[in-house]
Amino acid sequence: MSIVRTIFMRAFGRPQGVLGRLGGVIMALLNADCGAWVIDLLEVHPSDTVLEVGFGPGVIIQRLANLTPSGHVAGIDQSQEMLEQASARNAVEIRGQRVDLKCGSVESLSFNDNSFGKVIAINSMQVWPDAKLGLREARRVMTPGGRISLGFTPYSGQRNSGLLEILTEVGFVEAQVVESAKGFCALATKPSQT
Repeated sequence: MSIVRTIFMRAFGRPQGVLGRLGGVIMALLNADCGAWVIDLLEVHPSDTVLEVGFGPGVIIQRLANLTPSGHVAGIDQSQEMLEQASARNAVEIRGQRVDLKCGSVESLSFNDNSFGKVIAINSMQVWPDAKLGLREARRVMTPGGRISLGFTPYSGQRNSGLLEILTEVGFVEAQVVESAKGFCALATKPSQT
């Protein structure tokens, strides 16, 4: 692995140490607008159950918790550093058991089948070791008819070509890509009949 890739992964991919702390601060600033836009596209309602994959410093988790006062928000991230930052940012909601954050991998989600009506990931999928496996796991924990949104900022390094085909291949329907100045978002639905 090149030195540049190693630095990038320690700051943003799987943040750790000093670079991870700095990466968390940068992500909190740069991903907030895209995250808000993607949440709007996902049409989050007050009683929704929402999972964020790759929650980073917890800015999107915080927004989701504010939008779901009678719902529940959970998140998973591979970085212990991000778990600590997001837990500090969402401490009140965690104590109130409205938010549940875990350290783990999208390829092996520690949630029951059919647990979430909505799944969101912002600038995350491009660093998953196996995107198809991760999307299959996300689909498994979604309720029938649930929606997923994968948001990417212009600097994410992710291309939108091929996303719809991957979503369809792993069993999602109604896949579409929406573009704006904030980036692009792939949206899809888990079929009601599985």
